[in-house]
Parts: sequence; structure tokens; C-alpha cells
Amino acid sequence: MRKKAKIKVDKAAAAERVKNIYPVLKKIYPEAKTALHFKNPLELLIATILSAQCTDTRVNRVTEEVFKKYKSAGDWANAELQQIEADIKSTGFYHNKAVSIKNACTNLLRQSAGKVPDTMQELTSLPGVGRKTANVVLGNAFGVPAIACDTHVIRLSRRLGLSENTNPVKLEFDLNEIVPKKNWTMFSHLLILHGRNTCIARKPDCPNCPVAKYCPAADNPQLW
Repeated sequence: MRKKAKIKVDKAAAAERVKNIYPVLKKIYPEAKTALHFKNPLELLIATILSAQCTDTRVNRVTEEVFKKYKSAGDWANAELQQIEADIKSTGFYHNKAVSIKNACTNLLRQSAGKVPDTMQELTSLPGVGRKTANVVLGNAFGVPAIACDTHVIRLSRRLGLSENTNPVKLEFDLNEIVPKKNWTMFSHLLILHGRNTCIARKPDCPNCPVAKYCPAADNPQLW
């Protein structure tokens, strides 16, 4: 297996690189947003839990039906675990996801009358909810600036020389320092879309990448 070369990151240079690439990507993806379908914070919380190790397309197919059946935290909390498993099975890892959803919704009923909280501390106190899930909910359901570090954000941040960290929590804190807070949520959306469309995992399309001139890894397979 080919060993990747290490990208050394200078924070001042990384912040400058963000200033250059953000408007370019924003122009290409002006309507960037989460691909998960939701109508309220609870639906987004559930959809995000289901999205672990699953495509957003698959999650949306599943939630199109389950959100008709489970309309409140109480519906999820009071449902039989085996029934939830059956309803979400095609998203994979359905047992763990069903347990997380049922327990999280049970806690919501106890702590906030079924209402999804809008703070990192409260969200991450829920079973099965880590910082990534909390950031997705905060940024997209409540409009609170938040960077959600999925596999695309991790990969592109490294290639673009924005952080040496692949740990999502450490990466989140690194990006918080170099990306203007008002742009946190949009920045993660832009990296996700660019990662899906151009800067793909195995062979990024560097010749047609609009931010290649700012990218240390452009046309350098050792840094992919």
C-alpha cells in the first residue's frame, strides 16, 4: 500500500488559502446545503444518525417512509426496537442505529419534552450523538455556524493543506481557527460537494479543478 507523503501546514498560509478557495467554490456551488431531506430538527437528527456508513440517497429513500410513521420523539421512543430495526434496516448497522435513535428520543422526552436542543453540549449528551452529528443539526436545522467533518472534509482539508489532522474532532478545531465563523457551515458543504464531484478519493480530477492552483496536492499523487 502506497504511503502518503505528509503535508506540513502553516496556519497563516492555510487561512489565506481558505480566503482564496472559498469564493471559487461558492460560485460553483451557490446553493450548497445538506443532501439529507428533513422538515424539522428531529428529522435531521434521525437522518444524520442513519447516514453513518450509508449514502445520503439511501437515507432519503428510507426517511421518506419512516418520517410518515414516526412524527415525534415520542413515536420513536415508544416504538419496539425490533420494529425500528426493520424500518431502517437498509441503511446498514441498523441495530446500533435503532438503539441510538430510540435512546436519544427517550432522553429528549425526559429532558426537553421531545424538543431537539440547539447547543453542542446538549446534543452530544444524547446517546449516539457525536460532534459531527451535532454540527450537522446545529448548522442546518438551527443556523448555528458549525463545521461537520465527514470523510470528504477530512480528505480535502488534507489535500488542500488546511490541516494535518485526520481525526474529525481535531480537524474541526483546526478549521474553526482558519475559516471565518460565519462561513463554517457553508464551507463544510462546499468541501463535501467538491469532494463528491471533483476531488474524489482515488483519483481527483486535478486538471479540471477550479482550485487546483491553490492546492499543494494538485497533480501530486503522493499527497492524495
